[in-house]
Amino acid sequence: MKTSFTILLLFISLQISSTNNYMCASNGLTFLPEKKEITLNSMFIIEGYAYSQKIINSFKDRKVFLETKNGDTIELCLQQILKGQMSLTQAIFKPIKELKSNTTYYLKFLNLTKSEKREMYQWNSKTKKRERVFWKTSITKNENFLNSNLKIVFEKNESILYGCGPSSNAIFKVKNKKTSEIWFRTEVINLSTNNKTTYFIREWNGDINVGHGMCSGAFIFDKKGKYKVRFTPMNTDGKMNKMTKWYTFDNPNNKNVLGF
Repeated sequence: MKTSFTILLLFISLQISSTNNYMCASNGLTFLPEKKEITLNSMFIIEGYAYSQKIINSFKDRKVFLETKNGDTIELCLQQILKGQMSLTQAIFKPIKELKSNTTYYLKFLNLTKSEKREMYQWNSKTKKRERVFWKTSITKNENFLNSNLKIVFEKNESILYGCGPSSNAIFKVKNKKTSEIWFRTEVINLSTNNKTTYFIREWNGDINVGHGMCSGAFIFDKKGKYKVRFTPMNTDGKMNKMTKWYTFDNPNNKNVLGF
């Protein structure tokens, strides 16, 4: 019994890490780039989970800045807001001008509430304490282009039953990847309805999980039907590789269901 429980916790941990950073909580923010050292022309993504989605939607009429310790600010210009299908919404930003080199920038929203201010702090595993969201620039103006030989191939469908609900994903393998951080602009079309959802997702351990975890995710699936997906890899400066072909896949809920 103890062994089975340990395996269950492991699967839950792996799935949460691969799709989002949230347990089944009521709110949460994620900030990209994930790396702390950035170029002078980096882009930024802020993602809201559950009740924090209202923060993301507020950026339509609310200013977002990067701020130095000296109080200098650079406004982030909103490029677009993308709504996921299961409790996730993200905003993509670009600075209105080039950042300064060798400078630490802290993220700042206009008119922060007390609860929002708490969400602007993240746990730093190196310092063992919560810190304001920040990035430090290098002296490099732009990231290198992504590997032109980067390939994405379908691996399998997977659905795992958890206490709060299933996680369901079509899993794709990323090959010939360099070490740089990659965001994948992912377009999924329901072939039964022709409805399309677009969202930026990240890989986890060399895989792209197209779907949702136990509590949230960019894409959900109907009980029946087929889907197609294509990806456009993008580096943190916004430089994109050529989009992939369309991949057709079945609803992951139809097979490979694992329960405990």
